[in-house]
Amino acid sequence: MLTLWYDRPADESDEHDAWERLALPIGNGRLGAMVFGRLGTERVALNESTVWTGGPGSKDAEHGYGFGDWPSPRPGALDEVRRRIAEDGRVEPCEAARLLGNLAGMDGHIPGFGAYQPFGDLLLDFGTPDGVSDYRRELDLSTAIASVLYSAGGVRFTREHFASNPAQVVVIRLTADRPGQVSVTVRPAAAAPLCPPVRAREGRLTLRGALEDNGLRFEGQVRVLAEGGSRTDEGGAVAVRGADAVTVVFSAGTDYADAHPGYRGDDPHVTVTSRVDHACARSYAELRAEHVADHRDLFDRVQLNIGGYFATATQDAVPTDQALAAYGDGGPRDRALETLLFAYGRYLLIASSRSDSPLPANLQGLWNDSTTPPWDGDWHTNINVQMNYWPAEVTGLSECVPPLLRFVDGLRAPGGITARTMFGASGWVVHQNTNPFGFTGVHDWPTSFWFPEANAWLAQHVYERYLFSGDLRYLRDHAYPLLRETAGFWLDHLTEERGLVVSPSHSPEHGPFSAGAAMSQQIVWDLLANTVEAADYLGVDPGYHVLKALGELDEGLRVGSFGQLQEWREDWDDPDDTHRHVSHLFALHPGRRIRPCTEYGDAARVTLDHRGDDGPGWSRAWKMNLWARLLDGDRAHHLLREQLRHGVLPNLRSTHPPFQIDGNLGTTAGIAEMLLQSHAGVIDVLPALPSAWPYGSFDGLRARGGHTVGATWQEGEVVEVRVVSGTDGEVRLRNPAFLSGCRTHVPCAVEDDTAAFQATTGNAYRITVG
Repeated sequence: MLTLWYDRPADESDEHDAWERLALPIGNGRLGAMVFGRLGTERVALNESTVWTGGPGSKDAEHGYGFGDWPSPRPGALDEVRRRIAEDGRVEPCEAARLLGNLAGMDGHIPGFGAYQPFGDLLLDFGTPDGVSDYRRELDLSTAIASVLYSAGGVRFTREHFASNPAQVVVIRLTADRPGQVSVTVRPAAAAPLCPPVRAREGRLTLRGALEDNGLRFEGQVRVLAEGGSRTDEGGAVAVRGADAVTVVFSAGTDYADAHPGYRGDDPHVTVTSRVDHACARSYAELRAEHVADHRDLFDRVQLNIGGYFATATQDAVPTDQALAAYGDGGPRDRALETLLFAYGRYLLIASSRSDSPLPANLQGLWNDSTTPPWDGDWHTNINVQMNYWPAEVTGLSECVPPLLRFVDGLRAPGGITARTMFGASGWVVHQNTNPFGFTGVHDWPTSFWFPEANAWLAQHVYERYLFSGDLRYLRDHAYPLLRETAGFWLDHLTEERGLVVSPSHSPEHGPFSAGAAMSQQIVWDLLANTVEAADYLGVDPGYHVLKALGELDEGLRVGSFGQLQEWREDWDDPDDTHRHVSHLFALHPGRRIRPCTEYGDAARVTLDHRGDDGPGWSRAWKMNLWARLLDGDRAHHLLREQLRHGVLPNLRSTHPPFQIDGNLGTTAGIAEMLLQSHAGVIDVLPALPSAWPYGSFDGLRARGGHTVGATWQEGEVVEVRVVSGTDGEVRLRNPAFLSGCRTHVPCAVEDDTAAFQATTGNAYRITVG
């Protein structure tokens, strides 16, 4: 059992600190909740992923919502910046923002961008218990159930909380080990932007209204079911006295729809009512069993045992926060905590992004307790939303990816307008920040507003979906058309300057605007190369212009004066620079152009050494993945240690600060990258195994080609590899242990460190070494 547990409630003098640092998250991809485990009055902080201010109809946008596009045409603005770059080599960010930013938001506020909003709290008043003992608050990752257990007055009380994806409700169950002992008053406390009246009728609490800012209609319903005892409606609350058990069911929705240009759909009343009533018509045992089965179908696909110690062997010895504080001795408890952190990332992705989720995981996944959340709770496309989905395919969570794919698809219509009006280009584009309402234009913040390469980076995720599935129909009907459309933008926008370059380009949040910054070039190369490769898989002609552009494109790969991979086309790198972004290493990860033990691989190593291992949680996570790609498991593991020492909160949430979920999800991806890689045309087994994990095994990780892989190792050497083939054809596995030979039940050719055999879809293969 993989469990976070604590011996005290989530209490802090500051309510936000308690929410951020101590409370435990549950979610079903649409509805989220944070469970505090308090004794007198429990707080369950609620979220519904589409409750957003901003967008069409926003009162904040006095002259109408403009999707981030320039309020009025600015002919020549782009050419002027290019001219200055051509003459001077650079333009400072503030000047670039003046010329290219959104002039409607030069005070740092973009009218109508909006922000993700909390739905409010569900408060459960129990009264003050006497003589509390044996308190335990936990989150079981394998069942996705958050529980609170304690004894008081000779009675053992239990609370269970889960967010069911099949039922689309949050369920709370209150029980005791003696009959007639459960008494509670349930009352919702809506967040400030909502503030609707609360109606109570026959055990049902209803909150209904519209956001003042944009008129977004919302509704939340709570039904309280009592087994035994009495239940009464009390104003805006429901009180239960002397029950044997109580079940609380919550659901919510809005009239948001991902439909450009209005982004509105049906009133949520019918849907919310139906979800609550259908759930309440079933027993708690049925709801719970359905939820656990649904969650385990995803979560149980991967098993990980690192360092020879199962997490279950030691993790229950002390509370998670104490284990975190004591981390670093290198013993079994450290390995257990590392395993738990890996599993937690998978849990958080399942909880915040399911196949039917209306929106992908944002900067905080699904959870937010503030009306002014950090960075609006939006989607940053210069790494953060992409990092959220790095672990999805490789750790067996392909069903979590569709919300991102739909979101990208939904950006094409508004992004096409931005491409035409801002760039005079075909295709589509999106910049660094976006929202649920098709915001594809620009902010104004000088160091983080300009990033048209986001369209190409997001297209990479669309293509990776094919690489991991081998689904040619998906490639033909969805991925390839999007790749071609995205490439069309860059064919129109690239400029000739000693090769085709991006101008203006900006290495995210760092340095001047210039022509041909490394990240810009590497991302566009990745897009064009993927487009050509996809055409080859489909047996179609990618077109002369795509092939010509790929051949003439500056790849953004240069070795600088101190052996580093240059961040810009000119050698402006400072060896003392420790900036948190390492954008110019995109071609190493998540790209695939740079390989270890090559000139550029060595230069990437120098860059990482100079940038250092410090930084916010997401930065450490990216560096962990980069070191794994360089086959340096010990350095990748060092980043993992630093993450646990300095980058996570007591509830294991990753922190920038503040909390950002990408650090959790990127860390899970980094651990997977240490164990399995498949981006180089071969399945590398244990490519970056750290010395801290001399014994272990994993099962369920996935490689490109749709293959599911497991491995067992002893004394740092692989002894067995297990493969379930996802496609027909040759499977190639690489590990130095294959030099000594291997055995399998099918003919297997071994050349140096690579073993190859012919596989049939769905068949299982076992390869033993020696």
